[in-house]
Order: sequence, then C-alpha cells, then structure tokens
Amino acid sequence: VCSSDLAQRRFVANVSHELRTPLAMMRTTLDVASAKPGGVPEQTRELDAELRVDLGHADRLLESFLTLARAQNGQLGERNQVALEPLITGALAARADQIAAKRLTVHTHLTAVETAGSTTLLGRMVENVVENAVRHNRPGGEVELTLAPVNGHEARMIVDTNGPILDQDAVAQLAQPFKRLSQDRTGSQNGHGLGLSIVAAVAAAHDGSLGLHARPEGGLRVEITLPAVASRAPASSPRPVPSTSV
Repeated sequence: VCSSDLAQRRFVANVSHELRTPLAMMRTTLDVASAKPGGVPEQTRELDAELRVDLGHADRLLESFLTLARAQNGQLGERNQVALEPLITGALAARADQIAAKRLTVHTHLTAVETAGSTTLLGRMVENVVENAVRHNRPGGEVELTLAPVNGHEARMIVDTNGPILDQDAVAQLAQPFKRLSQDRTGSQNGHGLGLSIVAAVAAAHDGSLGLHARPEGGLRVEITLPAVASRAPASSPRPVPSTSV
C-alpha cells in the first residue's frame, strides 16, 4: 500500500472520529429542546424525530468509515480464536423481524469451523453479508447460507440470494466503497454503499478473500474464504448444524 493511500485512510479515520463530538452535541441539543417545561409544539416533535433519524444514519456511516479504515490498515486490535457459526446465527437472529417482513426463506448449512483474528471485525463482516442478503433481496425470496471447512485449512462462507440476472462486471465492483448495482439499491433506506467494501477489507486483514459472483439463474453469491484454525475443543468430527428455514 502506497504512502498516499495510508495517509488517506488515516485522514478518513481521524475525520470520522472527530465528527462524533458535534453529532453528540446535536443530539444533546435535541434532548434539551424536547424536554422544555410545558411541552413542545407538534411540528417541533416531528422535526425532532426526523433529525434523530438523520443523526442515526450519520452515526452508522461514521462507524462504517472507522471500521473500514481499521480493517484496511490491518488494525485488528485483538487476535482470538473465533467460531464463525455463532456469528452467522446471531446475525440472522438480529434480523428476524426484517426476514419475516419480507417473507424470506432462509436455509442454513453450517459446520463448526474457527478462524483467528478480531471477534469485533469478523462479527461486523458477517453482519454486513447477512444484512446485504436480507436488505437487497426481493419479497418472498430465499437466502442460503453455507459454512464449511475446505481442504483442511480454510473456512468458507457462502451466501446465495435469488433475484434478477446481474451483470458480472458490475457485481465485481461492489467491493469498492459506494458502489451499488442500480438505483433500486440506493437511497437512505438501503444503506450507504460501504457494506461489501468492509467485508472485503476485513477478509483481507485476516489473510482471506471475498468473491462476488452473479448467479446464472439470477441473484448474487457472496463467498468469503478465511484461514481455518484447529478447534480448541477435543478432536472430533465436524458438527453439522441442521438446515433451518425462517
């Protein structure tokens, strides 16, 4: 990585960190204004609600910038033995309401496998992949998640979603910040375009890789490969987790 790239990443991280203070001050100002004795007008309450939504979006964007910068700079902060299966099931459980609202069917084929690295960053990586599969899926669609050891020294996570036929050249660009496939993947309600770039950066920081593939039958395949480590538990055959539907 050239020095200019490193300087740019440090700049993004520093600016993102510094912006947290004025955002916190804005939220405090809203708290004071909405807590005035005698109540506040309805218009003020509506404006307060709208501003809090915007502040929440700004907070999430800044946190994404910081996560991306840390991963790109290799700042793992911790290096633990991390079980990937609980990260996947936890990310799915956290989005149960979204999955139900879109009437999605989720199939899981998970085998216990571990990697080494940052629990925080790996958790964010898995959350982003699952969020992407849910957010950009069509109503009534399907999500299939597979986790398995490969060649005895790799862990591979595959997330398949169905949908329209996609252009592979465009799909390959999704790992770059702010890249989206089309207008229907944009807007304040559909993320900020950093999700898969964070996934790529976190995977690379852990000596892994991200593959993005347009499925011939339509939809997207996200494939993450990471180095696997021997489980801390006594040696035994891999534990398969039954397929489930949500």
